[in-house]
Amino acid sequence: MQLQVLNSPFNQEQAELLNQLLPTLTESQKVWLSGFLAASQTVSVTATSDAPSAGLPANNTANPISKEVTILFGSQTGNAQSLAGKAAKTLEGQGFQVTVSSMSDFKPNNLKKVKNLLIVVSTHGEGDPPDNALSFHEFLHGKRAPKLEDFRFSVLSLGDSSYEFFCQTGKDFDKRLEELGGTRLYQRVDCDLDFDEPASEWIEGVLGGFSEAHGGSAAIAQAVTTQAIESEYSRTNPFKAEVLENINLNGRGSNKETRHLEISLEGSGLTYQPGDSLGIYPENDPELVDILLEELKLESTENVTINKQGDVRPLKEALISNFEITNLTKPLLEQAAKLIKNEELQELLSPGNEAKVKAYLEGRDLLDLVRDFGPWNVTAQEFISILRKMPARLYSIASSLEANPEEVHVTIGAVRYDAHGRERKGVCSILCAERLQPGDTLPVYIQHNQNFKLPENPDTPIIMVGPGTGIAPFRSFMQEREEIGAEGKSWVFFGDQHFVTDFLYQTEWQKWLKDGVLSKMDVAFSRDTEEKVYVQHRMLENSKELFQWLQEGAVVYICGDEKNMAHDVHNTLLDIIEKEGSMNRDQAVEFLADMQQQKRYQRDVY
Repeated sequence: MQLQVLNSPFNQEQAELLNQLLPTLTESQKVWLSGFLAASQTVSVTATSDAPSAGLPANNTANPISKEVTILFGSQTGNAQSLAGKAAKTLEGQGFQVTVSSMSDFKPNNLKKVKNLLIVVSTHGEGDPPDNALSFHEFLHGKRAPKLEDFRFSVLSLGDSSYEFFCQTGKDFDKRLEELGGTRLYQRVDCDLDFDEPASEWIEGVLGGFSEAHGGSAAIAQAVTTQAIESEYSRTNPFKAEVLENINLNGRGSNKETRHLEISLEGSGLTYQPGDSLGIYPENDPELVDILLEELKLESTENVTINKQGDVRPLKEALISNFEITNLTKPLLEQAAKLIKNEELQELLSPGNEAKVKAYLEGRDLLDLVRDFGPWNVTAQEFISILRKMPARLYSIASSLEANPEEVHVTIGAVRYDAHGRERKGVCSILCAERLQPGDTLPVYIQHNQNFKLPENPDTPIIMVGPGTGIAPFRSFMQEREEIGAEGKSWVFFGDQHFVTDFLYQTEWQKWLKDGVLSKMDVAFSRDTEEKVYVQHRMLENSKELFQWLQEGAVVYICGDEKNMAHDVHNTLLDIIEKEGSMNRDQAVEFLADMQQQKRYQRDVY
């Protein structure tokens, strides 16, 4: 049946135009239109108005809510930035004027002008803000932060519940904005690694908050649930990609095993740039799953419901593909304590035992938990209901799409270690090292990362510091610069254990040096000399030239382990700037902070 505008307040010409338009609209266009009209309607009623006053929302008669929204993101890997973009699209679809900015690009003094602020921020390391949120976090918690009147906000916080300071940065922002006088549009939402559903609920909640402020229209809040599902492959809809090559890069006798994977993207439509990451959804070791099922005395073939959509799988398949079983978190212990009512577990979780909980979580997995606090007289469905979804693993892309059309390469170090009397294995790295063959498929997606990118001007000098598998993105940088004929100077610092067995991609680096694509390379092999030598030592040896490159506008990139290597390299950079620039420590810190602000100091650390 075709809708017709009849008995309406429109004149004949308007009604005819509407009757022509309505049949051509899609469902999503109708929802958008209804939401837009509801959101943009502000009613002023005066004593002389002919319009009936009964039933009009009181808060529409004064101070209509601004339709301008600022979204600030703090992102290390790109997730927060991506979610900020999605929130912006949803709000723009409802008629809001949205400004999206990295926290590092936002001028703090402009905060006074903002009436509606949404913050999307991840937490890094031990409760720290990501690199591009540091300056704004410092400003907001300092003496210069303004009082915020007639100011509304909401915070979406990303984190990992296996870390002690889960979502701490988001909690900091949420608390501080309230202290400064802000009013919450919607409560803060803290997301674990599986953030898609709570993030959607947050966006819907924010829209609901605006809806109430605009007079309670429900049309706005429908926007999220009626959006068309994206058809391209993504984090929530990974592409099953064929593995073309799986090679061990280390020589015989090495203490390490580093896999080089070449993966086909043919038919996916997926694209990437150097600096982006590949997300891989791995599978748990079937042997570990079998032992776990044996301990629990559960049938591997019993069907369980694995998600809110009601999808059903046999228990063993679900434990292999859908749930995390190798990482313990405090929330998991708390869920288990409710489920099995074990006195020892209750005692461990009692107030004041935080240090004991932290010590227990270190190096243990789900099998340990089941063995240590049994018996578990639970059903299969009850058991999986407390588990976290299998998170994707992110790997820096080691190839250029220009040089390898419809392919993506990654560099993965195999993780094996002993803890609490058992051998432990990295989920994704050991899948790749031991069970993955060319011809097999992996569920993958591209994680775009705007915080780790080659300079727009190919003449800009670059300095790359990447020991071990941290060399991966710099292989992609060099492939890209070779393809585009970049003229800018390039200098790489690489380190590992032994020159003979651990010089990753050695022939490629030597060829780039010979061809002039790479200007300079310094290497440090820590186990080849009596005294251990690392990349930061090579940087200090070249401090004069390195500082000269900085003065010429070079961009510095660091990739690898954050806790040790990146921390040491950061301090070494400060030492070099202080010494060669004739500065004190505070001036060196400011110099490096300015470089970061100008995107001349970028880190891909984990």
